[in-house]
Amino acid sequence: MALLAALCVKASDAAADGIAPGEWKLTETIVMNGNRTAPQTRTRCLSPEQAGDTAATFSPEYRTVNSGCERVEFSSSATALRWRMRCTGQMDMDVSGDFTFDTPKHYSATITSKGAMGGREFVNSSVFIEGEHIGECR
Repeated sequence: MALLAALCVKASDAAADGIAPGEWKLTETIVMNGNRTAPQTRTRCLSPEQAGDTAATFSPEYRTVNSGCERVEFSSSATALRWRMRCTGQMDMDVSGDFTFDTPKHYSATITSKGAMGGREFVNSSVFIEGEHIGECR
């Protein structure tokens, strides 16, 4: 679960030729094991460096305890980012992200996570993110 939380926190905003630095409003909806949460909104400030490197800004960090992770898929362009990682060990996770940077001031993303312990699935979730540039960082 800590891995899923770290990935969701990390996945929020970026650029390449793609998105603008500044304050972003993120609307996130989570579907966990079939149950949809109410959309939650938060803001995030992206520096010019973060906005200029969508691959680094929106890719997961591989920090786990008692599991080994590897990136099994990765593609990045000015308008899209797709990645997938697989972790095996005490807890097995398969996590993928699909980001579309459709304008410099808007993007959408889906992060899907499946987790199992002892061969038994315990989490199957998707996080849907809508990002909207709202101005300069406060």
